[in-house]
Amino acid sequence: MPEVNYTSGEDYVVEFLGYRFAFSSIDFQERVTAAAVRLGLIETSDLDEDETADLVELAADGRIEEPRSGFGRYLMRHWERISLIGQESLVYWLRKLVFRGAWLDHRVKEGLLEVAWDDEAADFGYRDPRGDRALLELAPVPSWREVQFKR
Repeated sequence: MPEVNYTSGEDYVVEFLGYRFAFSSIDFQERVTAAAVRLGLIETSDLDEDETADLVELAADGRIEEPRSGFGRYLMRHWERISLIGQESLVYWLRKLVFRGAWLDHRVKEGLLEVAWDDEAADFGYRDPRGDRALLELAPVPSWREVQFKR
């Protein structure tokens, strides 16, 4: 098993693309919620405890066994429409964005990347601290806005 590349706790330990990451519950919840916002599945990160639990279960286990919230019931009821947009898997992208953020945070912590403001994009980005490469761009993500959960 690969060495842990990122750790904030031991509540969730998951592997993705050859990396092994360990998350505290709070860190994992925040990252999964941020990923859902970035994908457009939810409008804001303002979820209640049960909605968050359903989303975390989906990201961690790939399914929601017994929904706790209206959000969880919405996901299960419309799963055929929501699970794949084009050929893109919602669970895959939730996990990918969680890992991408943790991988970038780990690289920053190790001094291999720096956080920098990008005037053109009006957003934060990453750059090589040695100046070898220009500001790193993150690959685009698919959108779930058409099937976004609305209260």
